[in-house]
Amino acid sequence: MEFKKLIPYKEALKALLEDLTEVEDEVIPLSEANGRVLAEDIISIFTVPPFDRSAVDGYAVRAEDTFQAREYNPVELEVIEEVPAGEAPKKEVTPGKAIKVLTGAKIPKGANAVIMQEMVKREGNKIYVLRPVAPGQNIAFAGEDVKKGEVIMRKGQILRPQDLAMLKALGIKKVKVKRRPKVGIIITGSELVDEPSEEAFEKGKIVETNSIMLINLVKTYFGEPVFYGVVPDNEGEIKEVIERAKKECDIVLVTGGSAFGDRDYAHKFVKLKFHGTTIKPGRPIGYGERIFIMSGYPVAVFTQFHLFVKHALAKMVGARGYEVKVRAVLEDDVPSQLGRYEFVKVYYKDGKAKIIKKRGSGIISSLVESNAYLEVPEDSEGYRRGEEVWITLY
Repeated sequence: MEFKKLIPYKEALKALLEDLTEVEDEVIPLSEANGRVLAEDIISIFTVPPFDRSAVDGYAVRAEDTFQAREYNPVELEVIEEVPAGEAPKKEVTPGKAIKVLTGAKIPKGANAVIMQEMVKREGNKIYVLRPVAPGQNIAFAGEDVKKGEVIMRKGQILRPQDLAMLKALGIKKVKVKRRPKVGIIITGSELVDEPSEEAFEKGKIVETNSIMLINLVKTYFGEPVFYGVVPDNEGEIKEVIERAKKECDIVLVTGGSAFGDRDYAHKFVKLKFHGTTIKPGRPIGYGERIFIMSGYPVAVFTQFHLFVKHALAKMVGARGYEVKVRAVLEDDVPSQLGRYEFVKVYYKDGKAKIIKKRGSGIISSLVESNAYLEVPEDSEGYRRGEEVWITLY
């Protein structure tokens, strides 16, 4: 049996996204929040930095006292105090005076600039300024990083290490994020083995690779993988494990059994919203009841994950900015058949995209050699060499 009708890719994606809702929030320690998705806006309750501070090691001065300074005619100032970082100055800078400050030290009253220590000569409690400084020079002003009451991060942001540094600077120890959706992974196929061997190959077996790929793709895109193992082509066993995973997980990925072969059982146990799409590779994907019925071929599985599953997971956690798209000039022609939504693997470097010409849904090396993909919609016959296109990095 063949697919009677292929649903357009965008229509299929819309149908599954409308079927999914966001998961619950949870509060976790900041130390565990890297890669998680914010469940609320973050509003600063502090000003950062909280006071004017020195950006260099040097001397806090009145800038106007240095305006006449030249190497051949230095200006003499008296050093009245030395202030390390973490201590507050006790004295005020008045005309003709200077206070030594280290990087990060609070700017004393009366000072409006810091002259770098390399720009002076010091003799005892006197410095001789060799160059002028402008008002505000070498000062990090209060609030130039973050102002109190400012929204610094928005709901849906994917937290990065630098974001965690900012949150810590604001005194935040815990953060509200979206729970990681549990993603059941079921691999089907009696021909699959865990390790290569001559004996296995003699029997017509192949090494199962989809599980490790899907487990790590799920981790990359916000999910918590739950692996149910490799299930042989047994109708009863496949039904039992799908029912169990459906109860225990937020979504379920089943590889193998997505077409209409004699041993393609998986799709029989799911009320599908669609089955068969215009994508290439990976055409026989089906979806319904929060279950994805996917191909058994690794390249098709990879394609189906990027075109469908990662968008589903992003919807469930409310993630923004989870795809990195760049403009690239094609180094090759990209012919395409009308009516097919093609996932074209490319290698991107220095603004150029080279097409990976290895074809076939089982050729894993084509994925290894690529680092991005180009999407060619159904109404396009492809692109010409030299055209600039959008590609998505992975």
